[in-house]
Amino acid sequence: MHYREFGKTGEKISALGFGCMRFPEYKKNEHNYVDQDSVDEMIAYAYENGVNYFDTAPYYCNSNSEAALGHAVRNFRDKILISTKCPMDAGMGPDGYRRHLEGSLTRLGTDHVDFYHFWGINRDSYDNLILKEGLLEAAAKAKEEGLIRHISFSFHDHPSAIRHIVDTSEERGVKMESMLCQYNLLDRSNEEMIKYVNEKGLGTVAMGPVGGGRLAAPTDLYAKLTGKSSIATYELAFKFCLGNPNLNCALSGMQNLDMVRQNVQVASGGTEFSEEEWKQLGAAMEEIKKFSELYCTGCKYCQPCPVEINIPHIFEMYTYYNVYGLKDHAMYMMREYLQKNGKTFADCKKCGMCEKKCPQHLAIRENLDKVCKILCE
Repeated sequence: MHYREFGKTGEKISALGFGCMRFPEYKKNEHNYVDQDSVDEMIAYAYENGVNYFDTAPYYCNSNSEAALGHAVRNFRDKILISTKCPMDAGMGPDGYRRHLEGSLTRLGTDHVDFYHFWGINRDSYDNLILKEGLLEAAAKAKEEGLIRHISFSFHDHPSAIRHIVDTSEERGVKMESMLCQYNLLDRSNEEMIKYVNEKGLGTVAMGPVGGGRLAAPTDLYAKLTGKSSIATYELAFKFCLGNPNLNCALSGMQNLDMVRQNVQVASGGTEFSEEEWKQLGAAMEEIKKFSELYCTGCKYCQPCPVEINIPHIFEMYTYYNVYGLKDHAMYMMREYLQKNGKTFADCKKCGMCEKKCPQHLAIRENLDKVCKILCE
């Protein structure tokens, strides 16, 4: 496993980070549970093969992710870096910040969090919640007490807001120390700001390196872009992210042991692009702009839908149809979905709740109408 200096935090971070938002789950007596034995096996394999950064959050996996991660790392907690997040609740104030932090510490079974993120912030939540309610100062106090080691943020907004967040927090005397943001072959909008914050000394982590799964399917994309022999598209996606000299870690949400093994192999095999190769590939990126017609990351923030439309699953079908040309497979997936009484745009009440919660600001209703017409032919 390759390791990189994590900004100026003094930490070394593995090139591959383990995203703990897609642990295997099951349902029993109307309650959701994580398959702890499988999680323990996955986390142990990742750790034994060099992964040292594990990212979770209070509401991941039906609010079971933190406890599952804490159990899985209990025998090597002091050898790894744990990242979790503070929900941004209006009116929470310093007391709310502390309650969230203490709740995470309890669920994780640890006395400190290595990287504690202001979760999914934008310009508005930063200005009107974090600054106005004194949450930066609350974070600084928690750091002084040793409850958190580094102050961080994850981000969903226009890239220009990143500069504002980083600069004004520094002016307030509470520096941000790392940033987690969207970055992959399909979405390079944060690339300039990743460079900026890296130069400011922040650690940088990419979420969604395989584009919410859109770059996981096999294609000849690399050959089309470079004229060289094809490589697996997920490998291309990781190599692209890790080839960026300003990015320290690519975070992957892994669902099973095979995915862990696959990603560890890519991150450990000396296969990352050189900076020059990364630049050359970047120059060819205009060719795949067509891929971004409908960019759903599969984050499921739009769920649950009031009428139970499985929006991420339907958009995933369209990815197979439109991006990879697997039209028969996509149509088969839709037929299976309908046979199980799956809901489509025909059932939509047009309430717009999904669009209000979408971090990518997709026009979900418009796209859902279009996609369902294509797939339900």
